[in-house]
Amino acid sequence: MTTALTPRIAERTAVDDRQDALTIASAALGRDAQVRVLKPAGWTEGSTGWPVLYLLHGCCEPTGDTWLSKGDAAKVTANLSAVVVVPEGGSDGWYADWLDGPAWETFHMKEVRTLVEDLYGVGERRAIAGLSMGGHGALGYAARNPGVFEAVASFSGVLDIRMDVPGFSSFLRDNGADPDKLWGPLPGREDNWRAHNPADLAPKLKGLRLYVSAGNGEPGELDSGGGTDSGEQSILRQSQRFIRAAKMAGLTVETDLYGNGTHDWPYWTRALERALPTLLP
Repeated sequence: MTTALTPRIAERTAVDDRQDALTIASAALGRDAQVRVLKPAGWTEGSTGWPVLYLLHGCCEPTGDTWLSKGDAAKVTANLSAVVVVPEGGSDGWYADWLDGPAWETFHMKEVRTLVEDLYGVGERRAIAGLSMGGHGALGYAARNPGVFEAVASFSGVLDIRMDVPGFSSFLRDNGADPDKLWGPLPGREDNWRAHNPADLAPKLKGLRLYVSAGNGEPGELDSGGGTDSGEQSILRQSQRFIRAAKMAGLTVETDLYGNGTHDWPYWTRALERALPTLLP
């Protein structure tokens, strides 16, 4: 564990010609954290002005590089003329500065942005996307950091944490996150839950290109069998609630509510491919 008070890039290793693995000594987390970076064709050391796409992973993953190890993001973005940043977000970190715990939003929006964007010559164009917990994080980051991103996408995202508070709180606890330490106890800290709830934050997303996709939980063409996925069914309802809130706020949302499909990687890989023209046209 690092005790560095000033965040810095502690290590940079080339995984292959395109991918770098970074270790960031993070003051916000009080430890070292991992970030993967995909460089676009034509990128050279010292080049500048590149757009950037941030990809946020989902809950309960042991490492933060699953967009690369499971989601085929390197292949999907091979022709994208942008730097792609894939940061660690904690297995159950929820892309928030916890009331009592790690400061993931500060890590991503302050430390990673400053250090990684400077190192890879990122300019003024930024987009962000994520799956499940990462879809929650992508929309939350865009809403709470106005002017940073031009587009945001959620793939099977957790977009209304107040839709079923008891059920969601139970899910958090089962996966090692105490909601009282994360956003605070209810009803006393309902303000903080709202401040981290995409459905409540929709009006703050004006001017951004928005993309939301989800399945209905029934096995689909990219599944190899299995039964109904109740988790994706809940995700669909949350996505619909966010879309309604966004439209009530006068926003336009590009949607891909594609019907049959479960909460699994083949759908998120396809969603990223479909969303790229909206994220960074």
